[in-house]
Amino acid sequence: MEWKLTDDRPIWMQLSEQMARRIVAGQYPPGSKLPAVRELAADAGVNPNTMQRALAQLENDGLAVSNRTAGRMVTENIAAIEAVRRNMARQLAEEFLSAIQDLGYTRDDVMALWKEEEHHG
Repeated sequence: MEWKLTDDRPIWMQLSEQMARRIVAGQYPPGSKLPAVRELAADAGVNPNTMQRALAQLENDGLAVSNRTAGRMVTENIAAIEAVRRNMARQLAEEFLSAIQDLGYTRDDVMALWKEEEHHG
């Protein structure tokens, strides 16, 4: 698993967001067991406490649940996963529209470009 970490935001936040993306993309299906904190931390090259904080955020966001005997699991709440997925998609769309408008394109231009790509893609 590849981790992309930058210096612009707290590492735990980036780890949590990347884990969330993996969950909503189905890499960790609903109800599946998440790898242990130490395993994930070693894989990402971070302190286990940092990874622990990232996973705690996944629980706060409703994407993971902690089970004392089985460890952390991905939630089985499909609606919660889909809500996070939709929010991520909206955020990406907003970032894209902002960037493309900075190039001088209007929303109508974007739609025309999109239709062009559909015919070529």
